[in-house]
Amino acid sequence: MSVESKKKKIFDFSQLRRVFAYASPYKSRLYLSIFLSIVLAILAPLRPFLIQLTINNYIHKGAAPGLSIKEKMESLIIWMTILQIVLLLIETVARFYFSFITAWLGQTVVRDLRVDVYKKVLGLNLSQFDKTPIGTLTTRTINDIEAINDIFSDGLIPIIADLLSILSVLLFMFIADWRLTLVCIAPFPILMLATWLFKESVNKSFIRVRNAVAALNAFVQEHITGMQVVQAFAAEKREAAKFDKINREHRNANINAIFAYSIFFPVVEIILAVSTGLLVWWGATQVMHLPESQARDLSGKIIAFFLYLNLLFRPLRVIADKFNVLQMGMVASERVFRVLDNPDVTHDEGSYNPDRIKGKLEFDRVNFAYIEGRYVLKNVSFTMQPGQTIAIVGHTGSGKTSIISLINRLYHIQEGEIRIDDVSIDEYRLAALRKGIGVVLQDVFLFSGSVVDNITLRNEEIPMEKVIEASKLIGMHDFIMRLPGGYHYNVMERGSSLSLGQRQLLSFVRALLYDPSILILDEATSSVDTESEQLIQEAIDKLIAGRSSIVIAHRLSTIRKADQIIVLDKGEIREIGTHDQLLAQGGFYAKLHEMQFRKPKPIF
Repeated sequence: MSVESKKKKIFDFSQLRRVFAYASPYKSRLYLSIFLSIVLAILAPLRPFLIQLTINNYIHKGAAPGLSIKEKMESLIIWMTILQIVLLLIETVARFYFSFITAWLGQTVVRDLRVDVYKKVLGLNLSQFDKTPIGTLTTRTINDIEAINDIFSDGLIPIIADLLSILSVLLFMFIADWRLTLVCIAPFPILMLATWLFKESVNKSFIRVRNAVAALNAFVQEHITGMQVVQAFAAEKREAAKFDKINREHRNANINAIFAYSIFFPVVEIILAVSTGLLVWWGATQVMHLPESQARDLSGKIIAFFLYLNLLFRPLRVIADKFNVLQMGMVASERVFRVLDNPDVTHDEGSYNPDRIKGKLEFDRVNFAYIEGRYVLKNVSFTMQPGQTIAIVGHTGSGKTSIISLINRLYHIQEGEIRIDDVSIDEYRLAALRKGIGVVLQDVFLFSGSVVDNITLRNEEIPMEKVIEASKLIGMHDFIMRLPGGYHYNVMERGSSLSLGQRQLLSFVRALLYDPSILILDEATSSVDTESEQLIQEAIDKLIAGRSSIVIAHRLSTIRKADQIIVLDKGEIREIGTHDQLLAQGGFYAKLHEMQFRKPKPIF
């Protein structure tokens, strides 16, 4: 994407309206913040004006002869001082509420937006997770949304407040003395140029920082997850060098921004000093040519203008930075809305919602490709009757896992139809469809938390009695009770404190607890030892009893009892039949069987 196109998107007002749409439920606070910004803009120049009034009308006149006049003027000065203190307190309270409300709005919008983004991520098709690094989605959900908070707390509303304050101060200055105002703001073109250059420089640096943060998150997430592989192949130095390169880019981007700040703020101070010098020069030249009474009045004006200049430069110091914050918030919002607008979601438009699925499954001329045009399943057709067990075998990459991923609509098929109980799976309510299908994968994923949390998936409606009953049926209860804390034992991230077999058996308890009508077992015994395999095989027999089951297995010894065996090769069905029928055919399955059960030749 070009820089120009980025700028167009940054100032896309329709996108800005979309961000503020999230504040619409809290519009009373939004309007209050805008009202407070107007109040602050009016209050800011009042105090210098009152100081000028006090000096010119009371202090100088109070210094004139006459005791009664002096006493009266002293009383008025006291009242003017009290009025200024009251205005200062009002301004302080207004500024506090303004800062608090804008920050509250930002955090509330971030909360609502983050919930929407996470719900969207939950509904994305698995193909999106195949193509998008986890760290990138993490950045969108955490860092980028946090940047949107700055649109409210340090972006648009504070910018409006600062601009109103600048206009208000300039108005008071022009009313007081338009000639002196023009003298004081003579260096402003230099300030405007410096501000624009600063904004452009920091904006480019911030875009680099955001991209570097996304790259860092993706790299760290991926390599911490795969740390075992990194260490097993002694790749620590190479991976550290890659990380150092990404991290160096992040550092350089930040240093460029720091360099711009280091130049800009001293330039602003110099311009303020020049404006103050012009103010003093103009005042000194005027005093020489004015009568004494007018010269005394000029002193109050000079003091007021000195205060006006400080009030004018205070927002000017930060307004360019706030524009950059606003831009970065808009860049982040564009990325976040790209996630929200992603059309590749699992649509839940079906209305069929049976109490329980019977278990009949049909694939009718199904063609499927992860990447358009590169089909991994070609014209696949088969039928599983309720209560039957179907086994699917084939070489790695033949399409076995793709078949089971399509049954519960994790991916969309390109051609054909999949039916359960003679109803297309697209017509099912998604929750009803997936509730009736239990899946036990080869690589069991356990979340950080207790044993019972991983069995119930934190479903509070499932009583503990059912959890214990299912664990006893699978043969896991005694093992769980031996753990420290029993069912409340923390299995750690990804279940790292348990063996592969123990994790697999826990996933069986989870599947049994939800009592699915169709059970899918994806190579459930391929990664465990012989003893664990026997326990798992016994658990499988209990699980599939009375259910429609699809079993994927490399070990052909585990599927001999299957009602049908489907042999896949390069995405196509080569053979269908029972174990004995396929062996008698002497075809593809027979060759696989011979390869597995052929006695190995002695090495020595």
